[in-house]
Amino acid sequence: MAFDVQSFQEDVIDASHNGPVVVDFWAPWCGPCRVLGPVIEKLAHQQSDTWTLVKVNSDEHQAEAMRFGVRGIPAVKMVFKGEVIDEFTGALPEPAIRQWLEKALPGETKEWMKQVDSLLEAGSTAEALPLLEQVLELEPTNPAAAGHLSSLIALEDPDRAGALADIAMTGEPRFVQIAEAVRTLTQHLKMIPPDGPGKALYVQAAEQLGQGDAERAVVTLIEVLKSDRYYGDDAARKLGVAIFTLLGPFHPVSQTHRRTFDMWLY
Repeated sequence: MAFDVQSFQEDVIDASHNGPVVVDFWAPWCGPCRVLGPVIEKLAHQQSDTWTLVKVNSDEHQAEAMRFGVRGIPAVKMVFKGEVIDEFTGALPEPAIRQWLEKALPGETKEWMKQVDSLLEAGSTAEALPLLEQVLELEPTNPAAAGHLSSLIALEDPDRAGALADIAMTGEPRFVQIAEAVRTLTQHLKMIPPDGPGKALYVQAAEQLGQGDAERAVVTLIEVLKSDRYYGDDAARKLGVAIFTLLGPFHPVSQTHRRTFDMWLY
């Protein structure tokens, strides 16, 4: 067959340094393998410019199957640069395989997003910003990039941050949480403060936040909580929680003021 392995080293390991290789471990006696085989071969023909399929008879290549941790077949593993980067077991239907391929296939934007995560963990937000812009230029609906960027520009460009938050809402839970925090922040920055004992301080906190001074804003919100705990339908609590969510638990402002803020909530 056209996809049968000839040399595992050449067809899989060496070839994976030129592009992703999808390895289908199968056996002639395996019923699910016979179901999966034609489907994944069809996709390999359709997407031949993106990835390569190699079929490996696990009975004939037991050493390779053991090396790759095959414990049940069919076992499909994506190999890139000599390493397994994703996998699944069993005869998935075609739509599920397509979804798996879309998620698993390496790409330039995925590499950029890995760099973004590393930069943000190191606190290098200035270096992460251009990478996020590049990702969104190529993939305008990328929820991870939208979530990260919305959190970074929420204060300086709340309108764009709000639009990005809508995209982030389609992503995984952590980006949904970021999106909700951005929405809360942008809504409260635009809110017409209602009358009440806490109004003057709340207006001051919003101004400080609009100037990019998150720490002073948090300190002022704590004063709002002290003087008028439920001012503006709990506005100080909602805005403060949004700020801490966007800053993250390890930000100096969170480390310094979160405990005091929480204390005045109860």
